[in-house]
Amino acid sequence: MRGETEWVSDLATLLMIESWMRSTGHSLPGVIKRLGHRYVLLTRDPDLYPACPDGQTHPVVAEADEIVRVDTNDTARLVDASRAVATRDRIDGVLTTCDYYLEAVAEVADALGLAGPSGEVMRVATRKHLVRKALQDAGLANPAFAVTRTWEDCLAAAAEIGYPLVAKPTDLNAGTAVRRIDDDASLKDAFWEITGTERNTRDQPLERAVLLEQLIDGQELSVEAATCHGETTIIGITDKTVTGAPAFVESGHMFPALLDREEARDVEAYVRAALDAIGYTHGLTHTEVRLTPNGPRIVEINPRQAGGYIFDLVHRVTGTHPLELLVELSLGRNPQVGTASAPTLTAEAPSGSAAVFFVMSPVEGTLQEVHGTAHLDADPAVVRWSVPTPAAIRRPRSNDAYLGHVLVVDPAGRAARERAETAVGGLALRLTDGRTVAPVGVPSGLVAGTPRPTMEAG
Repeated sequence: MRGETEWVSDLATLLMIESWMRSTGHSLPGVIKRLGHRYVLLTRDPDLYPACPDGQTHPVVAEADEIVRVDTNDTARLVDASRAVATRDRIDGVLTTCDYYLEAVAEVADALGLAGPSGEVMRVATRKHLVRKALQDAGLANPAFAVTRTWEDCLAAAAEIGYPLVAKPTDLNAGTAVRRIDDDASLKDAFWEITGTERNTRDQPLERAVLLEQLIDGQELSVEAATCHGETTIIGITDKTVTGAPAFVESGHMFPALLDREEARDVEAYVRAALDAIGYTHGLTHTEVRLTPNGPRIVEINPRQAGGYIFDLVHRVTGTHPLELLVELSLGRNPQVGTASAPTLTAEAPSGSAAVFFVMSPVEGTLQEVHGTAHLDADPAVVRWSVPTPAAIRRPRSNDAYLGHVLVVDPAGRAARERAETAVGGLALRLTDGRTVAPVGVPSGLVAGTPRPTMEAG
């Protein structure tokens, strides 16, 4: 890791290379300011970041001390622009919340001698098929998988792996184009969906390769961790619920997960081994795991902070703020996670919980208004909710289908997820065409804690 020994003063200046638009994108600027730091935003276009529902400028733009326009999709130009900023202002760290710029952040950090993983490590960590190969090479349990680029190869690989399986792009995020495949017909649909998409939402070219993975059943979890100088600290384990089959859309999260201590230890040890396998030595990670009858299995390693307001859940339960850890790690500091950093919730020792459930519609259209919100304001367990209107409605085929969210805290026990699902279940979505529909997944469409299909090597 670079930048380990040089002390950074309390007031630091960071380079922020693009950002997500929601969740972490809204929250990180305020965290940087609260910690007393400055940041320079490097972006292709500040207008990419939409105004808030109240009309205010997006925080990423509004809170920036300086905005530098540069083609952030051109690494050479981005490095040159970063060096130019560094010649007139001391730069202490570089970061992003956006998956599509993690490799660029690593390259800039390397060019400026700042803290961060190497570009090669980040290249592996951000490509799903390279992670699979690294796990395989390390001898870790892994699903059968194949990377295909032609329909003939895809069909042959599916026959070898066997149905059911999962098809996914190698280089997209947010569950985009991740599908359960049960036969040749659904495989063909998934193949053309993946290979027919040339660019991601940030106008970067895609590999257009199809990763096929064996499918099994298992409870879905994510492991939130911070790695510094090669030492990984587990912040905690999140329980997740999904909907939208044959897609895999994350409909809610609860922190911490309800696991027994042995299960938690197995999951944590497996994730540490997986991070070692890809050579990850510095930064936050959000590793998705399935807890199968044969033990934990990696779904994906995300070399970044958790999205979907998981960082907020962690903060409310433990007092540790993952976005503060992100800032500290970008400055080359070894952050103090605290003694309550891994509060895996067990039946023997409940310690409070927090959950978020997302509002999605089962039909497409335009959301005009939301009925039933009075009970959200009256419920003391609901600490925040947001469902802006009007809004375009997408089918729940990826995490981009979220219309809003409800965040709930149970300070004394394990009921946060149930309360969040109940809260969303009391809403009704009215569309501009006059239809009124219940949100996806509640109350009967999703059973809390139901295992979802997952992947396994055996």
